[in-house]
Order: sequence, then structure tokens, then C-alpha cells
Amino acid sequence: MTQLRLFDTYERKIRDLVPLQGNEVGLYACGPTVYNYVHIGNLRTYIFEDLLRRTIEHAGFELKHVMNITDVGHLTSDADSGEDKMEVGSRRSGMDAWGMAEFYTAAFKNDLEKLNIYPPHIWCKATDHIAEQISMIQELEGKGYTYPTSDGIYFNSRKLSNYGHLARLNIEGLLAGARVEQGERQYVTDFALWKFSKPDENRQMEWDSPWGVGFPGWHIECSAMSAKYLGDFFDIHCGGKDHIPIHHTNEIAQTEASRGTRLANFWMHGYFLELQNEKMSKSSGDFLQLISLADAGFDPLVYRYFCLTAHYRNELSFSWEGLVAAKTALNRLYEAAYEWGEPGEVSEHYRARFVEHLYEDLNVPRALAAAWELIRSDEPNDVKKATLLEFDEIFGLDIASWEPEEVSVPVDVQQLVTAREQARLDKDWSQADALREKILALGFIIEDAGDKTKIKPV
Repeated sequence: MTQLRLFDTYERKIRDLVPLQGNEVGLYACGPTVYNYVHIGNLRTYIFEDLLRRTIEHAGFELKHVMNITDVGHLTSDADSGEDKMEVGSRRSGMDAWGMAEFYTAAFKNDLEKLNIYPPHIWCKATDHIAEQISMIQELEGKGYTYPTSDGIYFNSRKLSNYGHLARLNIEGLLAGARVEQGERQYVTDFALWKFSKPDENRQMEWDSPWGVGFPGWHIECSAMSAKYLGDFFDIHCGGKDHIPIHHTNEIAQTEASRGTRLANFWMHGYFLELQNEKMSKSSGDFLQLISLADAGFDPLVYRYFCLTAHYRNELSFSWEGLVAAKTALNRLYEAAYEWGEPGEVSEHYRARFVEHLYEDLNVPRALAAAWELIRSDEPNDVKKATLLEFDEIFGLDIASWEPEEVSVPVDVQQLVTAREQARLDKDWSQADALREKILALGFIIEDAGDKTKIKPV
């Protein structure tokens, strides 16, 4: 059997996936901060994580998938400055922070469903796990890794000799060249574990703690929740590429200091969706949502197919032309599979090619290319159908349930189609072409496939 191999950001190489415990793989994925809708760049990361999940299960492993919802503590700067994004979002939306969190969480889950992304086995909200976060901070405090400032409790990053290994940070260079405002932090790489509520601040989300009223830092949330549900050292931690230098680096630091592990055996990261050569950003307010694509006439699964065309560790440039090409390709795939009728036996040859690509660090573009080779092959149609449906267990394009839309053809158009079919039987090609042009002028396209004629609206 082909071995599943995945790229580990921590070690910077592709390694065999060997579960830490028996046959079960623990997977933690960083979920959204729910102060706004997610954009299609965010959703590309969740599509990657869904492909990873489907592949792990395809390889025969049992999976425990956990995803967090950050509903407090993520400041407007990932480096612990600015306001809590939840408070900012509350003012923008006119909703209270708690209601806003529920609203955008529901919107996020709706987007996942539209994209055929499996929900995690466990959802965990930061606000439901304040006690676990306080407990972990107390562990760090007891081991001498924290210090207080006037605005919170901070982690002393210099007490870890390998701080920043995940991102290969040049710590001495960061310290020497630090020009950002670091306030009372001892080092620019230190980060907040607990932030105090300001005396003049009317916060909606705050809790009592051993250090005073306030709220947890963003990084402690994921460390505490992932450890609660998956243990102090589990198999895979996922997120976007932008989490590498700060969020995931700090998760590892906290866990190394408190529990003695790097939290996850594999650290995996999805790369950006670029819009006009720039990373799409939710905080800028200028972004495309999934509904934006639907309003432009693109089914959500067209966007999923578009994302399949690039490896998860490569940047993907978004364009409307690229989305049109994805729509055309997906429709061709649907139509071919539909016309093949009932499935038969799976082709072992194409299955082997598909798995070979898929299990080598989720090379989905090559697996997709293998699917198109299958479609163009001389395999019997029932074999093609069965094999493609098996591939779709990974692709998630809902091929089995697709049916063509019913087209209402006016009587005059149908009469022209019938006349054209007779002209073709009579080999009167000039008359057949003339009738095609008349049909097109009435808003319909004729497609000839052997002895079958299809009629589609323009």
C-alpha cells in the first residue's frame, strides 16, 4: 500500500505520516476569528484542510478533527497591539460581541457546507474554555516563563533557546532591529497571555482571573483547547501560511514551556489566494465572499474546483477568467460522468496513479490531471464512472448527484432542431449550418455528439 507522506513545516521536509497512537490521527485546524465574514482566501485554507482530512481517511486512518472558533482575544495586530477585533467588529456591525460571534460563526459554517467541506468532529469556542486557558497560564507562571506589565501577563520568549524554530526566525536580528512599539514588553518577541481590561474601557467580554479582570491572548487559546481535546502532543496542526511566524510560533513556545512538547508532530500550512498580486485580507474590508461569486453566477463548487488546480503550498492567483475556466471544466466533468450511466468496476491502473499523486503531500493538481486522463481514455464508460466517483471522495465535487438542468425549448426552436437533424441525415450540410445559425439567433446553442444533439441556452 502507498504510504501517505506530508510536508512538515517544522522540519521543512516531507515525512511519512505515522500516527502517534494506534491508527488514530488527531488533527487541529485554526478556525476563524468571527468578527466578519470569511473571504474566499480564508476558504481556500479550509478546502486544503478538507482535502487533507479526506486523504487521511482514504488512507485508512481514523481521524479526530478539532477546529476552534476565536470569539475573543485576537487583537487588530497579530503582534499584540491594537484593540480586540471582536470589540472593533461589534462597533462596525452594530451587534453586541456575543451576538456578532454567533452570527458570523453561523455564516462561516454555511460557507463550509456550500463548499462540501466536512465539519470538524469537535467545535471549540475560546469563550467556552477560559478556565483551561487560565490554568495553562498558571502553569507557565509556576515555571517562571511569565512576567506582569501594566496591561497584562506576558510570555518571556528569551527563556526558550529554540524560540522561533518553526519560522526559522532570526531572533538576534529581530531584537537588534526592533523598531515597533513594544510597550513594556521586555523583548519584541514576547507576547500576551492575559490582557487586563483598561479602567476606562467598557469591554463586553471579560473575566476574573488570578491577575485581574481581563481576557486571554489569542495564542493561548489554541494551545489550551487543542491540548484538551487531542493531548499535549498530537499528530497534525493546520492553518494558513500567515500563522507561521507569530501565532503558531507562539503556540509552540507556550506548549514547550508548559508541557514539554512542540504540540504537534506535523505543522501544515496552506498558502495564500492572491488578488492582483496581493494577499486577500479580511481586516482591510476589501475582500470577496463566497456569496460574491454566487452573485456573479458561479456555484460554490466551481470555486472548490478552482482551488484543486493548485497545490496547497503554492500561491494561487484569483481571476474571473480563471473561475470561468474552472466552471467550464467542471461542467465538462459533470456532463461526461452523467452520460456514462451506471458505474461498474474501478480501474486499478488509474486508481494507482491517483493515489500515487495524492499520497505525495496532497498533490491534488496531479491527481486531477489523472482524472482527466481517465476521462479521455479508452476505458469502458462504466469503469470511468466508478473510478471518477471514487476520486470524488477526495475532490468533493458532488459528481454523483449532478443532473443537467431541464431546458425549456420553444416550439419554433424545436421545429428548427428537427429540420436540422433531417438536413444532417440528408447530408445537406449547408442547410444544417444555416439552421444552426437561426437557432443561435433565437438564443440556443446546438452541440452534436455522435448521433445525439444537445440544446443549451446561450
